[in-house]
Amino acid sequence: MRGVLQRVRRAEIRVDGEPVGVIGRGVVLLVGVERGDSVADAEVLADKVVDLRIFPDDTGRPGRSVVDVGGAVAVVSQFTLAADVRRGRRPSFVRAAAPELAAPLVDAVVDRIAARGVDVAAGVFGAMMEVELVNDGPFTLVLDVVDGRLR
Repeated sequence: MRGVLQRVRRAEIRVDGEPVGVIGRGVVLLVGVERGDSVADAEVLADKVVDLRIFPDDTGRPGRSVVDVGGAVAVVSQFTLAADVRRGRRPSFVRAAAPELAAPLVDAVVDRIAARGVDVAAGVFGAMMEVELVNDGPFTLVLDVVDGRLR
């Protein structure tokens, strides 16, 4: 499972031009589910997102988590994160999990973040989404979870 995390000042997720998720200060998490991913992977990713100290503390250094700053998380499913671009010019998506397997795992990420007491907004799995965000930094991290462990 791959997550791309961006610290944001605000973000909005729209489907057919209508907002389905809006957050203020917090993070946008793009989630790509690959074949073989599990609920354990989803929980590790969610916990890491909640616990990462990526917001500035009193010294200006990253020392506070999304919980510490009262922030929120916007989760967007993004199967293209599973793309293999090593050969040719067209990405291959054979590593991406089938929708019927991926959707519950994206939901597991959302549920785990919410269970940790963080406000969470989510896109619509499988929909064409517009994600508008204002980066804060920018501060972007790539998180790979394999077999229940951060890689």
